[in-house]
Amino acid sequence: MKTIAALVFFSLLGGAAVTAETFPLLLRDFVKREDGTFQRTLQRETWKAAETAVIVCDMWDAHHCLNATKRGGQMASRMNAVLKEARARGATIIHAPSSCTDFYKDHPARARALAVEKATNLPVGIEQWMHWIDAEEEKAGYPIDASDGGEDDGKAEHEQWAKALEGRGRNPGSPWIRQTAGLEIDGEKDYITDDGNENWSILEQNGIKNVVLVGVHTNMCVLGRPFGLRQLSRSGKNVALMRDMTDTMYNPKMKPFVSHYQGTDLIIDHVEKYVCRTITSDQILGGSTFSFDQDTRKHLVILAAEKEYHTGETLAKFAEEHLAKHFRVSYVYANPDDQNDLLGLEALDDADIALISVRRRAPRQAQMDKIRSFAAAGKPFVGIRTASHAFSLRGKPAPEGHGVWEKFDPDIWGGNYSGHHGNKLKSSAWVADGATGDPVVAGVKSGEFATGGSLYQVLPLEKGAKVLLMGKVEGHPHEPVAWTFKTAAGGKTFCTSLGHIDDFANENFTTMLKNALLWAAEVKK
Repeated sequence: MKTIAALVFFSLLGGAAVTAETFPLLLRDFVKREDGTFQRTLQRETWKAAETAVIVCDMWDAHHCLNATKRGGQMASRMNAVLKEARARGATIIHAPSSCTDFYKDHPARARALAVEKATNLPVGIEQWMHWIDAEEEKAGYPIDASDGGEDDGKAEHEQWAKALEGRGRNPGSPWIRQTAGLEIDGEKDYITDDGNENWSILEQNGIKNVVLVGVHTNMCVLGRPFGLRQLSRSGKNVALMRDMTDTMYNPKMKPFVSHYQGTDLIIDHVEKYVCRTITSDQILGGSTFSFDQDTRKHLVILAAEKEYHTGETLAKFAEEHLAKHFRVSYVYANPDDQNDLLGLEALDDADIALISVRRRAPRQAQMDKIRSFAAAGKPFVGIRTASHAFSLRGKPAPEGHGVWEKFDPDIWGGNYSGHHGNKLKSSAWVADGATGDPVVAGVKSGEFATGGSLYQVLPLEKGAKVLLMGKVEGHPHEPVAWTFKTAAGGKTFCTSLGHIDDFANENFTTMLKNALLWAAEVKK
């Protein structure tokens, strides 16, 4: 049934067809530019299951950190479903509970690992822990400080947990004796090993080209073990981390003083920049991605599909600097080979709010249906700049199999975009009369401020739109620059014609945009 669900899931998104022998995946990555900055990317690939292994890293039955133990327990059910589906399609499953293989000395999956003939092409050092994949990663260093061990337990609960472990005859410092029982081990198909040479030999014997890592903890074992991301990526395997099936060791009392879950996000970014790409569990199972119960952040999806203002870059930076505390952020970008194919749009399925920066695209019909369904559910939208004409082709028909939404502007934003004034005309904006005190413009400084880009012509707005900013250019009537609206389905929306690359350097704009997202998603500051 899961394979059928995944087939429907990928078919709706216009991805490659799912069969029992393949994994159609959307891989997330960062590409380093010549100036040293990074740009997030998405790529579709289809992996043959027979050439793919899933390695389960250190999903122990207990951990010296109580919160880490709890989080591992939360992940286990979803992870087990991933393993079952991957196994059913023909992937190799390797269980790697470090220092616990003695527990499985009589298990057929352990015997199978021991019976594998030693590979003749063992990479140099494959049996060793790998601290950094190269000098570039080492120079960058980790974005979080786990030098205290990363435990995020409270003192009292940690002491109680240590006593409980002692009562069970466990060493509180290293209480693991086996892999969690929540993960099934198929005695006829799986392997059990924590040895780098054995692991490599298993991969080679089975003709494995692609490896997916799941388990804990990314900033330690998942990256560093002999069977981890660095060693396998360095040695030529096509490696991916399943980013919603992992955790970190990080204490929010350490730098950069963010939540545990933000800390995990930062480590995942580090992996994507320096080590390998990442995927999510829904790409194998369908449905929604996994998140921990304690991660109460709303899910924000950023749709960036326009070329003129580079908002795929500016919005990503804005999100990292201003939104990570309040939102789990997913990204949707246009396929570089097909501007009307929105990669990652499945994230809308469990999103709480969408941020739109799209210009004149006609998404695949199934993708447009998802956007319409999101609106019909009364979900909130926030839009910048070209969002007013995101899905309009100026009345031209959509390509076959694609859809447009010509009335997206009035339906969602309450707007009426008809063009813009000349690019050479200097524009400015100010808080509109009667808008002072609105939470969306809280912190926006009084008086006029310069804005980037041309002034959009948007009058008249739909009934019910509340103007928050007005703008002008010399010799022309004033125009609304930012306003709020409510859709027919009751969804709260905010739209602004600002969003030029220069606007992101303006504190008034970034303050307002953050406020708008918190307001629309009903998140407290």
